[in-house]
Amino acid sequence: MNIRLTLPDGSVREVARGTTPADVAGQIGPGLAKAAVAAKVNGAVWDLHRPLETDADFAILTNRDPAALDVLRHSSAHILATAVREIFPGAGIGFGPPIEDGFYYDFDVPRPFTPEDLAEIEHRMVAVAKRDDPFVREVVDRDTANTRFSDDALKLERIEELGDDEVISVYTNGPFTDLCRGPHIPSTGLVKHFKLLHAAAAYWRGDENRQSLQRIYGTAWFTKAELEAYLHRLEEARKRDHRILAKQLDLYSIQEDVGPGLVFWHPKGAMVKWLLSREVEDDNLACGYDLVYTPNITREELFQISGHLPLYEAQQYPGMGAGREEAEHVRYRVKPMNCPMHTLIYKSKQRSYRDLPVRLSEVANVYRNERSGTLHGLLRVRGLCMDDAHIFCTPEQAEDEIFLCLDQVDRLIRRTFGFEMSFELSTRPDEKLGDDVAWDETEAILQRALERKEIPFSVDQGGGAFYGPKIDIKFLDAIGRAWQGPTIQLDSQLPERFALEFIGADNQPHRPIMIHRAIYGTLERFIGTLIEHFAGAFPVWLAPEQVRVIPISDAQAAGAHGVAENLRSAGLRVHVDDRTETLNYRIREGEVMKVPYMAVIGQRELESGSVAVRVRGTGKKQEILPVERFVARLVEEVRTRALSP
Repeated sequence: MNIRLTLPDGSVREVARGTTPADVAGQIGPGLAKAAVAAKVNGAVWDLHRPLETDADFAILTNRDPAALDVLRHSSAHILATAVREIFPGAGIGFGPPIEDGFYYDFDVPRPFTPEDLAEIEHRMVAVAKRDDPFVREVVDRDTANTRFSDDALKLERIEELGDDEVISVYTNGPFTDLCRGPHIPSTGLVKHFKLLHAAAAYWRGDENRQSLQRIYGTAWFTKAELEAYLHRLEEARKRDHRILAKQLDLYSIQEDVGPGLVFWHPKGAMVKWLLSREVEDDNLACGYDLVYTPNITREELFQISGHLPLYEAQQYPGMGAGREEAEHVRYRVKPMNCPMHTLIYKSKQRSYRDLPVRLSEVANVYRNERSGTLHGLLRVRGLCMDDAHIFCTPEQAEDEIFLCLDQVDRLIRRTFGFEMSFELSTRPDEKLGDDVAWDETEAILQRALERKEIPFSVDQGGGAFYGPKIDIKFLDAIGRAWQGPTIQLDSQLPERFALEFIGADNQPHRPIMIHRAIYGTLERFIGTLIEHFAGAFPVWLAPEQVRVIPISDAQAAGAHGVAENLRSAGLRVHVDDRTETLNYRIREGEVMKVPYMAVIGQRELESGSVAVRVRGTGKKQEILPVERFVARLVEEVRTRALSP
């Protein structure tokens, strides 16, 4: 019996049941058959040699398709596991998925992998790939699977969890067999361009109460040029590591005796944080927001009402006992977010429809009990400072308010920092508050706003917050990495749970809708991003030290301080380096500290009322400028938010 395959161009091809995607590719043409990596069948990616049994939408995937790269990397992970098992025969096999830009595999081995181990494993992977063993898929029953993996406790645990109606498949390449859903490339020989990157400890199933495994990370690409370009990006990323640069620039520290994930902002880092806070607060005020401040702790009932406690208790710090004057059962929590607090400010007095929208803004500290293994410099911390805002409006006003938020994102992220952005509409998750009718309405508002703004967007099905859908915005840094940025969330659930009201034109109470909005997200993560994006060389307006004035000798020291006063009077941040070190030493230090401008003053400059200006990144080149002109130039660069001096 034949089945019908609908191809991407809309044409239909009839083939015999049991025909494989590889057969179909060969029927279409030898060029496609040679380029084929996998197939897409009714939206799912399949192996080329898996038989087709029913009518389906059908496409052949080649190395030009992003989904094919995941298949290549998944197969590369199995080649990695094959090599590890050949070198360490008793290694337990965990999970080995493809991930963004690569793959990993977890192994239960008696000791951590060394750099020498990784070199040997990578060498063995080359040999495994050259054998060109086919990846063979087999569907087995539970008893057979248990027998196949009787020597691997990790796999036996996974098999036990599989549902009775779930298909159990295994894949074999040469001597290696693994429990795996697939799909895979036809044979190991297609894996040619790969690199093992590093090894790290990882808990089994991500549970810190389970055994510690050893995870090996790698990357794989279809071409040598792609691999080399990626390794170059990795090297560039290492040079831009914000943890290293922040130490060099003396921006912040994390004191382990106080606690991991808790940031101490040093004076220069604090200046960057304050400037960013001021930038967003000034913009908020110009957009009609009111600034508010709320307590850092509250009775935990507040988070029970909001829904945060039952759903996210693991990310909150444990409750604290109340003071003596309160009952023993009263518990307090440090706040992990600001939205419940802002609802109480809204609710503190009666609101009319004429008062709406109410826009509340707070740059506030919150605390989340992130697992220690996930903490990473400024990018993942326990003490966070959020540029948080909440808008309370009528449903009819919501779309215009989303416009306002999108305008702020464009102004504060794209125009100020030059980031390219991508937009994603994140829809209802499985665990959600409210019914589908409310979600239909809020998702439609966000979609209309994006479409009316003519902003291209993708859809992240199930990626919304538990209380409402959201627009997630990512931006690309200087070396092409995507970072999570602003978020705009639409919420009809918290107003319901907190019984928020406004009196409408009909003199009756109505429920407002609530918008949660953050431009930077958290200042910690955003600053970490900026450090890496600019490689520590902040724009002039954001640089903690904008000018370093350097007298050549003591004879010009008083004049240097006079120039510094002129700069300070214009609102610029300046430091005079009049130490007895050599001029070259002091200039070199200014370069290491990535100061945008150095103003060198010798006797000639002192007498002419000028400075010899050295601009960051231009080497020994310098320009003689009158002091007044130099000051005016910097003031203009600050005013226009110039990205480079």
